[in-house]
Amino acid sequence: MEPTEGTTPAVQLTGAAKAYGDVRAVDGVDLRIARGETVALLGRNGAGKSTAIALLLGLCPPDAGTVELFGGDPERAVRAGRVGAMLQEARAVPRVTVGELVAFVAGRYPAPMPVEQALELAGIAPLAGRRVDRLSGGQTQRVRFALALAGRPELLVLDEPTAALDVEARHAFWRSMRAYARGGSTVLFSTHYLEEAEAHADRILVVDRGRIVADGTGDELRRAAGGSRVSFDLAGRPTEDLTLLPGVRTLEVRGDRAVLRSEDSDATVVALARLGAIRGLEVAPASLDDAFLALTTPAPVPVPVKENAR
Repeated sequence: MEPTEGTTPAVQLTGAAKAYGDVRAVDGVDLRIARGETVALLGRNGAGKSTAIALLLGLCPPDAGTVELFGGDPERAVRAGRVGAMLQEARAVPRVTVGELVAFVAGRYPAPMPVEQALELAGIAPLAGRRVDRLSGGQTQRVRFALALAGRPELLVLDEPTAALDVEARHAFWRSMRAYARGGSTVLFSTHYLEEAEAHADRILVVDRGRIVADGTGDELRRAAGGSRVSFDLAGRPTEDLTLLPGVRTLEVRGDRAVLRSEDSDATVVALARLGAIRGLEVAPASLDDAFLALTTPAPVPVPVKENAR
């Protein structure tokens, strides 16, 4: 039985891969995003986020695998006005006002958003008469957002959308994005801000070395990375046996303190007490930072710290 238009996912990547020379920017990615979801691509610079976005927008073909938007070719979905994108690389258009540029882009779509509404949602209505090439970096970023909204897209793709914004502008941007998403549109955004991913996405996809290494909510990622952080003063004791304690998944040595990520902090603490290793003991839930580092970084090798380097 063929899937209906309403059940077809907004985004589907199957075994998608893209390499540049010896660098596998996207390495066999499988991804499905349902309609109406807001999904974050979280990863360091160079992790493969922008290349994955380029693939799903049809800006470059995959070397292997398939990419589909709404069950068909990405270029067809883009031409039909079903996709709006806000990319990092863009040049200001000289001698054109903000209002003129947004109106021009909106006119290329079959059912565009009214220009005034796009400007209002992007928070740049007062800039409608200003020349685009005379705006600040943050203002230019918000113009890009208005252009992404101009076609009233079903899928909104945002590549590092708050990179040039100050704190106040970032908050305003996310209010606008959520307001648009509440209308039922699908949103995919990339970021390296962990707090943005958790606060504004239904799902977080952690990308590392061209692969999706985790997929879930913030709480699910914390559990996947080890539920708690247990730390204590080493006071000169060896560390070789600490990774063998119950519940321990990783060990990091920071100066004279050991930091353990544990999936069973109670069992870990009991074992430490038996060893007499409870000086300065602290137990805390794993943060999203802890989860991100655990998912994207090999377990660190303890390195002795010289006394004069502390």
